[in-house]
Amino acid sequence: MRRLFRWMFAAILFCGTMSVQAQVMKAADLEKYAKERYGDKWLEAAANLASTLTLDKNASLTYQQVVDAPGKTKQQLYVALNYWATATFKDKQAITLNDKDAGCIIISSTIANIVEHTGTLNKYSVSITPVIRLDIKDGKIRVTYTVQNYDILADISGGWLSPTDDNHKTYGDSKRKKEDKTNANLYDEQWEIAKHYPFVEKDPQKRTCSKALVMAHAYSNAIMDKVEEAVKHGIVGNDDDDW
Repeated sequence: MRRLFRWMFAAILFCGTMSVQAQVMKAADLEKYAKERYGDKWLEAAANLASTLTLDKNASLTYQQVVDAPGKTKQQLYVALNYWATATFKDKQAITLNDKDAGCIIISSTIANIVEHTGTLNKYSVSITPVIRLDIKDGKIRVTYTVQNYDILADISGGWLSPTDDNHKTYGDSKRKKEDKTNANLYDEQWEIAKHYPFVEKDPQKRTCSKALVMAHAYSNAIMDKVEEAVKHGIVGNDDDDW
């Protein structure tokens, strides 16, 4: 009975973990996390980060970290990371490659609405879809996190100088589904990170892109932390070989 109770309790914890980690971190939690690390002066924070960042050969924002896991085999690490990826990203399409023999897992999952900013003519909602690659060897893994574009939902009725008739304002409805094209005020864009602030000084979307960069950078830190935690301690605290 005691063993059964422990199993049921672990199952409840696991389900809770899956729910909480469905996206690693919600946008509101990510903003809090970013402010704690970099402050809430987004222009200043972005400028400070730019001095430490280098875009890769594809003009993408890329981070890489090697996590040591002494004594753990490639197979053990693969199982742990596959478990983490499946529990964390509920979208069945998020895991785009899962190759046990090659020791490689690739994940592509959107975190929506990391920035909402009202400009002079438009209101913008920014989302990102990082590509997360996990390469696995005996005793270590390599995590690569890449973002090339900001995905923008622009609202031409939501800016400061837009018409004031509330019947025509949509206020950048970021909950609109991508396939829904029924509202003529809303349209989609992709902004290449390399062509916006702080990598380009004169940018009409400077304020929007400042916060977007800081949030994208903070999310990379959260991913690295979660992967390292999963490898070293598991995701529910009892997923080891001692059972």
